[in-house]
Amino acid sequence: MSSRTQAVCEVGELKPGERVIREVGGREIAVFNVDGEYRAVANYCVHAGGPVCEGTLSGMVTADPEEWEWGWDRKGEILACPWHGWEFDLVDGTHLADPSYRLLTYETRVEDGEVLVEL
Repeated sequence: MSSRTQAVCEVGELKPGERVIREVGGREIAVFNVDGEYRAVANYCVHAGGPVCEGTLSGMVTADPEEWEWGWDRKGEILACPWHGWEFDLVDGTHLADPSYRLLTYETRVEDGEVLVEL
């Protein structure tokens, strides 16, 4: 493990839909278990500096205009900041309404039962 790679938690600590928020390398980072895939983002909202990772996890409403059907997709992949409700995609950190805003994301991997984050 390089000095830029840090262990954040053990795999068993995070069930799907759960998160941990930890200080790692002097930064507050959250790791989310999104259906067995680990996503890591900085706990800092690019809008107003709020603790974005403490926000609500949800999904997205989808629609098929030709069929007039509504659906619910991407459950657990959308993070809403608790301060002002800005929503971000956990997969790549982009803001849903304006992709020019994005959360700082980190690469993750699992090694020897631990979730590692590349800083």
